[in-house]
Amino acid sequence: MGEQRGIVILGAGSWGTALAIQFARSGTPTVLWGREEDHLDRLIDDRENQHYLPGAHFPDSLVIEADLERAVTGAAMVLIVVPSHAFRVTLKQIEPLLRKDARLAWATKGFEVETGLLPHQVASEVLGKDIATAVLSGPTFAKEVGAGLPTAMTVASADDAFAAELAESISGENFRAYTSGDMVGVEVGGAVKNALAIGAGICDGLGFGANTRVALITRGLVEMTRLGVALGAQPATFMGLAGMGDLVLTCTDNLSRNRRMGLALAAGKTVAEAEVEIGQVVEGVKAADAVHRVAAKAGVEMPICEQIYRILYQGEDPHAAVSALMQRDLKSEFAPGS
Repeated sequence: MGEQRGIVILGAGSWGTALAIQFARSGTPTVLWGREEDHLDRLIDDRENQHYLPGAHFPDSLVIEADLERAVTGAAMVLIVVPSHAFRVTLKQIEPLLRKDARLAWATKGFEVETGLLPHQVASEVLGKDIATAVLSGPTFAKEVGAGLPTAMTVASADDAFAAELAESISGENFRAYTSGDMVGVEVGGAVKNALAIGAGICDGLGFGANTRVALITRGLVEMTRLGVALGAQPATFMGLAGMGDLVLTCTDNLSRNRRMGLALAAGKTVAEAEVEIGQVVEGVKAADAVHRVAAKAGVEMPICEQIYRILYQGEDPHAAVSALMQRDLKSEFAPGS
């Protein structure tokens, strides 16, 4: 497509589409690419994503591109919005297409299950350490962003200028982006909250009540922070949009696919049955496995996340999981492993 200013977004699911709409709405030249050509043809014809984000009409300036090479070649900024299991593959696909001074961002959340690496570590392995990178995260549902409802999120990068440029490019009348230098903290928050939201859905689906939900969120935040700090994050990050904000949102609203997974499990459905019913990737399932592995390797106790893992992967009864948590030895609230 020749040298571009603006941004190219890779991933035409609900979140990639919503971000593309927001960037274009804010006046940033925006190109949206997806893997399925038939799906992209429908986006071009309908000027909306009727499958993943119905009702959110595309700004006239939003360009749909079906050819990956044409989309990426010459792009100044590329934003990857794919599930975590597809992140490394996508990086390898675009590596030979990126111009030397291109900058890369992602809204992908979660550890890589096989390696336990965070997205910025995967990007460094594939692309080297010279490329400027950033991560977008925070309490945001695609449906509400697509509708233009007031929203705030975090853009984190080790490159302050890149973070500021991205924040300015996406911000508008009803959208505000804050910047951060803590990529580790923002990425850990985005990974752990998905697993915890499944737990919140299970608790609510079993009728355990508001007390249980709030306890899970609050103690889950402690676990998230504990793991993040062990991996090099700043504690304050977890009190912000990408930590507490995203956790509360994902645990309490049924727009969350992870929460809906928990509700389905509480109703007696299998993970596979719930995924078919939800119709999109539920990141928290793989996140629970990855968090379990990373925490064990780092020697970090995460009792709630551990029980969610056991429910998903070892067939533990949710009632037994809650009982196991409630019967743990009493400790000071902020003691290690509490």
